[in-house]
Amino acid sequence: MPDTFAAFSALVPPAVGAAPIGAVAVYAVVPSEAECAQVLDELRSFAAGSGWHVPASCAATDVGSLSADLNRSGWRRVRRAVQAQAITGLVVPCFAHIGYRWADWNRERTWLLRHGLFVVATDPNELPVGVCPEDVIRP
Repeated sequence: MPDTFAAFSALVPPAVGAAPIGAVAVYAVVPSEAECAQVLDELRSFAAGSGWHVPASCAATDVGSLSADLNRSGWRRVRRAVQAQAITGLVVPCFAHIGYRWADWNRERTWLLRHGLFVVATDPNELPVGVCPEDVIRP
C-alpha cells in the first residue's frame, strides 16, 4: 500500500503546518450533472469530519472529462476563493481533478502552494495524474 501520508505531506507548504486550518473549498469534475450533489456532499462530509468548514461559495463542480481544459467555471471559482484568501485548503476526490495532465497538475499545485494552501485528496490513489483511465492498473 502506498504511503498516503507521504503523498499528502508533500502538498503541504511549510507555513501551513503552523497556521490554523479553517475554511476549505471542495472541488470535483463529474461526468454528469446528476452526480454533482452527491460528490459535493461526500467532499463536505470529509471536510466536516476533518474539522474544516466549507463556505457556501466554495463548493464547486465542473461537468465533463478530467482531461478537459482547466479553464472551467468551477475551477475558476476555486481560484477566485484562493485569491480572495477565503480558504486555507482544498479537498478533492483525487489530485487528477485539479489537473489531469502532469503539466497542468504541476502548474496548479505550485500555484496553490505559493498561495499557502494545503490540498487533500479523499482517495489520492484513485486515479494517478497524467495517465488515461484505461492505463490505470487496478488490483
